[in-house]
Amino acid sequence: MFMFDGNVRTIQRVAAKVQRVMVVDPNPATARLLSEQLRPLGGVQIFSAPTAEKGYAMARAVDPQLIFVEHGASSGVDGLAFTRKLRRSDLASREAPVIMCTSEATAEVILGARDAGVHEFMRKPFNLKDLERRLEAVTLKPRDWVEAVAYVGPDRRRFNSADYKGPRKRKADGAGTPAARLSQALRIVKSAAQALDSDPAQARRALVAQAVELRRVGEVVKEPRLIQAADALMSCMQSDVAGPVARQELVKRIDALMGFMAPEDKVRAA
Repeated sequence: MFMFDGNVRTIQRVAAKVQRVMVVDPNPATARLLSEQLRPLGGVQIFSAPTAEKGYAMARAVDPQLIFVEHGASSGVDGLAFTRKLRRSDLASREAPVIMCTSEATAEVILGARDAGVHEFMRKPFNLKDLERRLEAVTLKPRDWVEAVAYVGPDRRRFNSADYKGPRKRKADGAGTPAARLSQALRIVKSAAQALDSDPAQARRALVAQAVELRRVGEVVKEPRLIQAADALMSCMQSDVAGPVARQELVKRIDALMGFMAPEDKVRAA
């Protein structure tokens, strides 16, 4: 049974966030095992799909709060592709925590999971303690959401697989400071502007998300010009930007925001 260090209140907090769980795995035994191990949380509904395609359709229907996905050549389930598709979709569950389960726990697969938008990584066969750690991580230690173009998912700087301690594993390196938030948001705005024709849907979504983030940063640092520029971008995104005049106005407002970009970031984004 779940212990969570004996903290009943912790169990209750976890249970409140994982009432609908989806398992994408061709092996029905995996869903049965997770159902049994999650029973102490009470009233958890387990939905099982044998393929990534059926899992995606099921996610649209049941809106899972937590997703376990298999990944492996032998299973025929590409958990990386499934997660990338989910993150860039219009599903209500696109931001739901994803825990990838696989026996192919190579550094390449783990880093691929991180870059696909996976929250946590769990090696098969896993035990109850492995599951507890992942559940606590995804429910009680929320990570910032990154809405960019090349990447959509939880902040990769906080990825913390217990199975991997390689050279690219990073800690919280000041990512929450106003300067770091400003830098990241502006770099995303610049890349989104460049993707308006090649990936218009995700580019628009990224611009809206960063307009909100930039306004928050402006409020924190008490910079009215940044707030005004962020509001102008949001106002522009609420209208149709397909026409040439609207596009010119959008470019103008993005250029105004670029004035807040640090010189070193301009070089990196070039």
